[in-house]
Amino acid sequence: MKKILLFLLATLFTVSAFSQEENTKASVEKSIFGIQTGLLGIWVHNEARLSDQFALRTEVGLDAGFRANSNNTLIGLIPVIRLEPRWYYNLDKRLAKGKNISNNSGNSLSLNVVYNPDLFVISNEENINVISTVAFIPKWGIKRTYGKHFTFETGIGVGYGFYSQKYTQESGDVAVDLHLRFGYTF
Repeated sequence: MKKILLFLLATLFTVSAFSQEENTKASVEKSIFGIQTGLLGIWVHNEARLSDQFALRTEVGLDAGFRANSNNTLIGLIPVIRLEPRWYYNLDKRLAKGKNISNNSGNSLSLNVVYNPDLFVISNEENINVISTVAFIPKWGIKRTYGKHFTFETGIGVGYGFYSQKYTQESGDVAVDLHLRFGYTF
């Protein structure tokens, strides 16, 4: 009887240890949906878990831009579609220090694929066209959640953008992504 009781206690202890280990393992969220804004636009996004440290961020929105010359200042909003696989590399470290990792709060490395189509432009001038571009930008970023829903995100990256041949003979140029955003996660 003692052997059976000892066996049951050992089994219970082992199962309990493994289940606690699973509960404290850092992982990105299964799916996050939110809205963000910054100085240069507004975006709606979703982050879907690919594995414990990898998430796929998809985003649609409006990027803001401006151009100034001696006569006037042109301000416009153009559509943007982004696809960005992210590697959140410090979730385990943050969890071990007791820091918040909800809503994928952590540091990330990613490859940002940006498409700006020539669909429409919301602008203070008439008859404005946009050169359709596709850019590939490796990025480093930081994302933090405050409370349960409010997020702050910043990132920087340098890559290459390819232009549509419709409006220019140039094939592409260096693309820079520097962002500072505030958002709400649902």
